[in-house]
Amino acid sequence: MDAETLFWQQCTQAVNDDGSVDAQRLMALVIETYRSHGRGRALFALVLDNLPLGLSVFDSAQRLTLCNGRFRQIFGFSDDQAVPGVPVQALSTNIHGKERKVARSAFRSKDERTAPPGQGKIRRREWLMDDGRVILSVVTVLPDGSNIAIHSDITEERKAAERIAHLAHHDPLTGLPNRIRFREQVDAALSERAPDEQIALVHLNLDRFKSINNTMGVSTGDTILRQVAERIRASAGSENMLARLGSDEFAILQRGRQQPWNVTALADQIRRELSEPFFRGDKQIELSVSMGIAVAPEDGAETDVLLRNAGVALSQAKADGRKHERFFTSEMASRIQARHALEADLRLALQNDEFELHYQPLYDLRQQRICGFEALVRWNHPTRGRVAPMEFIPLAEEVGLVVDIGRWVLKKACSEAACWPEDIKIAVNVSAIQFTSSDLLADVDEAVAEAAISPARLELEITESVLMENLGDTLPILHALKERGTRISMDDFGTGYSSLSYLSSFPFDKIKIDKSFVSGIAENKEAYAIMHAIILLGDALGMRVTVEGVETAEQKSLLESEECDEIQGYYISPPAPAPDVARLLSASRSGSMAKAS
Repeated sequence: MDAETLFWQQCTQAVNDDGSVDAQRLMALVIETYRSHGRGRALFALVLDNLPLGLSVFDSAQRLTLCNGRFRQIFGFSDDQAVPGVPVQALSTNIHGKERKVARSAFRSKDERTAPPGQGKIRRREWLMDDGRVILSVVTVLPDGSNIAIHSDITEERKAAERIAHLAHHDPLTGLPNRIRFREQVDAALSERAPDEQIALVHLNLDRFKSINNTMGVSTGDTILRQVAERIRASAGSENMLARLGSDEFAILQRGRQQPWNVTALADQIRRELSEPFFRGDKQIELSVSMGIAVAPEDGAETDVLLRNAGVALSQAKADGRKHERFFTSEMASRIQARHALEADLRLALQNDEFELHYQPLYDLRQQRICGFEALVRWNHPTRGRVAPMEFIPLAEEVGLVVDIGRWVLKKACSEAACWPEDIKIAVNVSAIQFTSSDLLADVDEAVAEAAISPARLELEITESVLMENLGDTLPILHALKERGTRISMDDFGTGYSSLSYLSSFPFDKIKIDKSFVSGIAENKEAYAIMHAIILLGDALGMRVTVEGVETAEQKSLLESEECDEIQGYYISPPAPAPDVARLLSASRSGSMAKAS
């Protein structure tokens, strides 16, 4: 074994877990090495100069006793500068760098202790060299005042640690502070707040940003998020604290300003910046933003409270139709609490069997009879009473419960339809979330199989939003459903800006014209012309047309003259519970629907 290998093994034995040196053991091992090899000072010099760490020994008068070549190299000493007998002060003046305070960390408390008896005390010293290197010296001070030190270049380790610390507190995509760092900034701002100072916290959320990821890909979404971050950074300025809280959520802390005027101006500036189109190649993307604002100390003097209330205000902004900013109010908190209570009740509703289906007839104008029913879910709460669908369906979609509710509706509707005549179809509404967050094909197959009905009797109604969410993933599911014989209908046709384009994307079996087009057809020529055109379009494409919201005999008569296929509305019948279906069918067969309704 050569001397370098042997000495390296011995150095390993003499270095403690925390990097400090057991000086007596190291020196004993060195002496043992050169004595056993009988080579005296020559071997000792060889060992020192091959040591990969800098080594220095100073006597009790703080004069250099010995050092190795690595010690000279690390600090840039020449051979005639670092010689035995030179005082430590003389060496310090030739160091091209400055000693800096060692950062507090978990290991420092161990280093600043008294070593076991006979080993002295351990100190850490850190040098920042003029060339950017960081040198760490672990010094063992012996009882007589002499010391032995190991010196190492920790530049790369320190950079790596700084990178890790940066990543722990910053968002890797945008480089902005993350949620953890932002909380620290809010903590500091609130603790330093002057008695008359107001601090505004803005919680921002991009409206419907998920559709960009779904339709254009995550890579494009990330590019847009970086551009959004830069625009918000420019609007906020260096005096405000900006962070990315996650996904498409950002936050700004504004302090030292008169509120609420300045934060309102900031929100307006951000809205203007983000309203300008974003570009990804030749594609133009438009975004809007919702914002919730809370102001300390009125809306909370603690970080958790201020963050929560800004979030409450954001929820209110989104509930008000998005594209708004809202300041927190105590009334909002009450509404949020009521919403949470409704959500809790909604989660129990399925297991407590609180839902039921009502059925609204679909009336065939050519055959002058009911040809099917649309299933509409109703919630009968034990204490709230009947909860309106417009109140709980959006909530169910937001919290993900619509998947379970939709699966129940499918099974219940197919099961109850199994008792009807085989030529009567059943229509069920399907949410966009059911396409993305569940196995819709399996749910449909199971519902049809358990009810033992033909898939052709089932008609799934989807809105334009289903296609907007993720057209690439949705179309294969729609085609698979159609191959099974299930009919697909586009609901609320005409209310979306791209309904016509989606008709060319998928061969729908039916289009349902929204009731907003029906109310004026009897007296409004323009409304009548639009209705006429849509019916002709459906006929040309080979799709049946159902008109919703028919409420008068005059409307029914006009649609008959236009050779519309189906109508639906209160003129035929409002939604009715399952036991009434038989009565409605009987009235339809006898030609007395007007009496039945």
